Amino acid sequence: MKRIYDFSRNPAKRNYTISDLQALKGTGKKLSMANPANAPELRACIEAGIDLFVVGGDQIDEVREIAPHHFTGVGSSWAQFGSTAEILDHAFEMMRKGGDLYYTLRSFETMETLAREGIPVQSHIGLIPTFSHYCGGLRAWGRKADEAMQIFETLKRMEDAGVVAVEAECIAEEVLEAVNLKTSIVTFSLGSGNAGDAVFSFVADICGEASEEDKPPKHAHSFGNVGRLHKQVHQERVAALKEFHKEVAATNFPYPETNVTMHDGEKAKFLEALDKWAPTHS
Repeated sequence: MKRIYDFSRNPAKRNYTISDLQALKGTGKKLSMANPANAPELRACIEAGIDLFVVGGDQIDEVREIAPHHFTGVGSSWAQFGSTAEILDHAFEMMRKGGDLYYTLRSFETMETLAREGIPVQSHIGLIPTFSHYCGGLRAWGRKADEAMQIFETLKRMEDAGVVAVEAECIAEEVLEAVNLKTSIVTFSLGSGNAGDAVFSFVADICGEASEEDKPPKHAHSFGNVGRLHKQVHQERVAALKEFHKEVAATNFPYPETNVTMHDGEKAKFLEALDKWAPTHS
């Protein structure tokens, strides 16, 4: 555990620092990375030993309460803000709240603006679902040499802009392997093989929460079957609600043991007073 000051200049500790991640390149050590979406998932990731987190901006307060020492990236979606000034303000807010890395999909100029202010910037290469309109839908990247070179050139442009890390999504494994040691940028592999500095996957995919109808992508390997438990919980919930509805319709519920009753002797007093009651008029 490393002693640091966070970006609000508060004393803190982290399991990994940015310097640690950069020093991993070429060592062969791989870190695990996941995106816990709520408190139970956060606690599960901590207990499981997951190294790095990435979360939405509305989660950072909860993360720092439950996982104060975990390296955590946070950021904004592409269309969340309209201007670089708004993104910069949001980035500062996320850093003040304990973020360790700020994710943005915006222009090289925006990335450079953030980096110039000392904000550690993460971006995204390869398949970017937000921009899938431009490439004919969701697909793998870098299977052809010219596209592989585009990936490398984009990575170097990001490096020149001051980007610290990227999510490398659905890139041919050979491409990430070839470019990873030619850049100082830390790479988080999502569906891009084992060449990244960290391997990222979604909690829902790791835990097997998707249904068969969801058709998870090729890289979404399930190490569990939480979906089966979700289905069981749903079935139990429906069964309980049906029984409740049936008992209400039959005038059986509420049951005597669930009801509140008056103290002994109080009912008779109340009914007598009720019988004698007459409205008073001013």
